[in-house]
Amino acid sequence: MNMELIQDRFYKLRSNRFFELFVVAVILFSAIVIGAKTYDIPEDVLTVMGWLDTGVTLFFLIEITIRFMGEPDKKRFFCNAWNVFDTLIVVVSLIPIQDSEMALIGRLIRIFRVLRMVSIVPELRLLLNSLIKALPQLGYVILLMFIIFYIYAAIGASFFVNINETLWGDISIAMLTLFRVMTFEDWTDVMYETMAVYPFSWFYYLTFIFLTTFAFLNMVIGIVVNVMENEHAQEEKEKAIAEGKLTIEDLSKQIEDLKKLIEEKK
Repeated sequence: MNMELIQDRFYKLRSNRFFELFVVAVILFSAIVIGAKTYDIPEDVLTVMGWLDTGVTLFFLIEITIRFMGEPDKKRFFCNAWNVFDTLIVVVSLIPIQDSEMALIGRLIRIFRVLRMVSIVPELRLLLNSLIKALPQLGYVILLMFIIFYIYAAIGASFFVNINETLWGDISIAMLTLFRVMTFEDWTDVMYETMAVYPFSWFYYLTFIFLTTFAFLNMVIGIVVNVMENEHAQEEKEKAIAEGKLTIEDLSKQIEDLKKLIEEKK
């Protein structure tokens, strides 16, 4: 009974909004400490920062323990990828490798602690999960974009190589040049250079920009937004089920059952 009471208290604590905000504040403070170490600072201040970093690591250990103890089904705690990520970051941060050859790894792990912000903030988790689930659909868009890049690069390398071999020497260099054009990095300089020899080469650049920057960018945004809406709807459905509320599917099913019952009585 005492264990159930302790678990209930830990569950309420980890679900507390102020506790979540405090954890976020500690993560931000940890990021500031890591960034401050990149500056040329006095040795005394560096020592204090080392103590602060140790304190942050111990706090993360306590925080992950609270989350684990507050989990009703502890076997499912590590079924969540974010819980596994957080635990690995905390455990590796506890390994004393600061003065060894693995010190660089230790610093990298502490940098990755900033990513814990994603596991704490639900909105960031939703965004990242949406991006990951959108990757299969984005793969076809990227493949189509590569085909467009390859065709235009082959054309550019064939016609413009004599104008500027540095930019159009071969198809790989031409693709890098087109990437520069797509990102609008001084692309007009490239265009005016070829227009001096081929006056109508502006059509080449404008069609490429339209296909890649405008059309494909909108396609990528559309796919990500659609996946985000589906993820949000799924999250709301799971939340409604957990709270015992009726979802739209449940209401639709009940209406269908009522219709069948009325038809049977007739």
